Amino acid sequence: MPMMAVIPPGSGKPLAPYSPGTLADGVLYVSGTLPFDKENNVLHVGDAAAQTRVVLDTIKSVVEAAGGSMADITFNSIFITDWANYAAINAVYATYFPGDKPARYCIQCGLVKPDALIEIASIAHIGSKG
Repeated sequence: MPMMAVIPPGSGKPLAPYSPGTLADGVLYVSGTLPFDKENNVLHVGDAAAQTRVVLDTIKSVVEAAGGSMADITFNSIFITDWANYAAINAVYATYFPGDKPARYCIQCGLVKPDALIEIASIAHIGSKG
């Protein structure tokens, strides 16, 4: 099956040459997602919980555009700028994955925009939908 770009309706223009998601053989790869508005401005500066909600809502829109749901996510790569935000991020994260949790890792690093506190990339298995 060839790769198909997944771009949810109303998406902003990416900062670099990538698609919000790509679907191939029933597997959806969601690009690293930052807490941006449609003009790539960072939302909720200084609020890790609110930024996490924006990121996960954006990921949800990509997964749903491909025909899946958050329950189809099997792996998340999480990048944070400060371990001090870890508890707030996890509190929000847990509300998006109430059942079995996806596998994941979390690392501290710098992000492409200094006001961004979190970035998440995801993998979802949604079968032959799309």
